[in-house]
Amino acid sequence: MSEEAPGTKLSPKVLLIDPVRMLPSLLVPLVGVLFVGGFSPRSFGWAAVGVVGAVVFAVVRWATFSYRLAGDRLEIRRSLISRSVRTIPLERIRGVDVSTPPMHRLLGLAVVKIDTGASGGGEQEGELDGVTVAEAERLKSVLLRRARAVRAEEARQPGDTLTEAPPAPPEERVIVKVPRAWLLYGPLSGAYLLTPFALAGGAIGLVLQWGNDLGLRDVAWYAGEWLWRHPLLIVAAVVLLVLAMPFVAAVMYAVFNWDFTLTEREGYLVAERGLITRRSVSLEARRTRGYEIVDALAERKAGVVRMWAIVTGLGDSETRGQLLPDVPRPMALEVAARAVGPFTASLRPHPPIARNRRLFRAIAPWLAVAAAFAVLALATGTGLWWLVAGLALVLAGLGLPLGDDRYRSLGHGYDGRLLSVRSGSLRRAQAVFERRAVVGWRLRQTWFQRRAGVFTLIAGVGAGKGGYEAVDVSAAQAVGFPAEVTPEWMAPFLRTPDSRHP
Repeated sequence: MSEEAPGTKLSPKVLLIDPVRMLPSLLVPLVGVLFVGGFSPRSFGWAAVGVVGAVVFAVVRWATFSYRLAGDRLEIRRSLISRSVRTIPLERIRGVDVSTPPMHRLLGLAVVKIDTGASGGGEQEGELDGVTVAEAERLKSVLLRRARAVRAEEARQPGDTLTEAPPAPPEERVIVKVPRAWLLYGPLSGAYLLTPFALAGGAIGLVLQWGNDLGLRDVAWYAGEWLWRHPLLIVAAVVLLVLAMPFVAAVMYAVFNWDFTLTEREGYLVAERGLITRRSVSLEARRTRGYEIVDALAERKAGVVRMWAIVTGLGDSETRGQLLPDVPRPMALEVAARAVGPFTASLRPHPPIARNRRLFRAIAPWLAVAAAFAVLALATGTGLWWLVAGLALVLAGLGLPLGDDRYRSLGHGYDGRLLSVRSGSLRRAQAVFERRAVVGWRLRQTWFQRRAGVFTLIAGVGAGKGGYEAVDVSAAQAVGFPAEVTPEWMAPFLRTPDSRHP
C-alpha cells in the first residue's frame, strides 16, 4: 500500500456489536429512568433516546477510525473529537494476536491485537476490533513478514549485497495438537475449582446491588431468613457447590483451551486455543529465551505440567506466553527441547538449613493455633475449642511432608548454555532460560535469612517475569553460581588471597 493510499476502515458489521457492548454501561441509567418515571411513555422515550445515542456514537466512531500500512510502519487514525495518529514501526512488532469472541464469530469478524513489548502490563499498542477473519489473517501474515524483513534489513552490514529472491512459501509445522481427552487434566491445576463459589457470590452480589431497583431486595431478605432457620439446607448447598467444583472446573478449562494447537509458522510459535472465543497468539521464535514449567501438587502426582515461554519484549507474558496447557511431562519436555533445547544438567540441592526453614513455616503456625485454642478450651470448658485445636494439630502434622516436599523442590543448575531455578510445592515452578538472557544478578537477604545464613539469588532476565529466584542458597552458592555462569562479570569483584593489598 502506498503512503498516499487512503486508510482502511473496519467492517461495517462491527456496528451490530458496539451498541450491544455499550448496554452494560447504559443499563444503570436506563433502569433508573424506567423506575423513576414509573414505566410511562415519557420514560420509554428517554430510554429509547439513550439507546439511539449509543448507536449514533458507534457509527461516528466507526466512520472516523481507519488504519493503513505505510512503508515500514502501521498507522492507526482516529478523528472522533480530535485527530490522532498512532504510528507503530514494523521492526518493533513482537507479535500479532487474533481472537474471535462469540459475537464476532457469528458475524465473521475478528480482533487483531499488535504487541510491541513497549506498553508494559497487559496492554497492546495497537488494536483493530472488527476486521473480517480473512483480513485479520492477511494482516497478521503481512505484519509479521514485513516486521521480520525490516529487522533483517537493519541487521544487514553496509557492505553486504542484497540479492532479490522470490518469496518462499509460508512454512507451517504443527508441533503439538493437544488431544481433547487431555482436557480432563484441567481440574488438577486448581485454577477453576472455585468457579461455583465465584458464580454464587456474583449472583448474591447482583441481588444486593440491583435488589432495590428490581424489587427483589425484600424477596432476597425473606429467602435469607428462611435459609437461616434451615441450616441443613445451607450445608447441602455448600456440599453441592463443593461436588460441582471439579465438573465446573473441567468445563471452564475446556472452554478456554479447546483444540489447543502449537504451530511453528514463518519463524513464529503460534498457539491457538478456545471454544467460545478462539484466540491465536504469535511468539517470535528467535526471541524465545527459555520456558517455565508449572505443576500443582495434584498435577505432579498425575505426571502433567503446564508450560509458558520466556520471550523478550513480550507484554502480558502470563497470558500470551502460554505454550502448553496441562499435558504429560514427557510431551512438555519434548516441546521445550524443540523450542529452546534440552536442559541436561541436574539441579543442585540447597543447604539443609533451607529444609528447617520450610518445616518451621509449615508446622509452627498451626502448633501455635492449636496451643491457643487448647488454652481457650481449658479456660472455658468448651468442647468446640478442643475440636479446633485438634484440627490445627492435624494440619501441623500435614505440614511435615509439605515442608519436606518444598525443600526437595528447591534447586538450581547450569549446563553450560541453559540455567534453571525451581521452587514451590503446592505450585511448583521451574524456569529454564539461556545464559545470554541473563542481564544481571541480585542478592536479597531478609532478617530471618541473615540469621540462617542463606540468600535469595535472583537472575535478572530481559524476558518473561524479568527475574527468576533461587531461594535459600548458601553463601558459597550465592557467589559461586554467578561466577560460574558469568565469570567475566564477577572477576573484578573476586580476588584471590595473593592479590590482596597488605
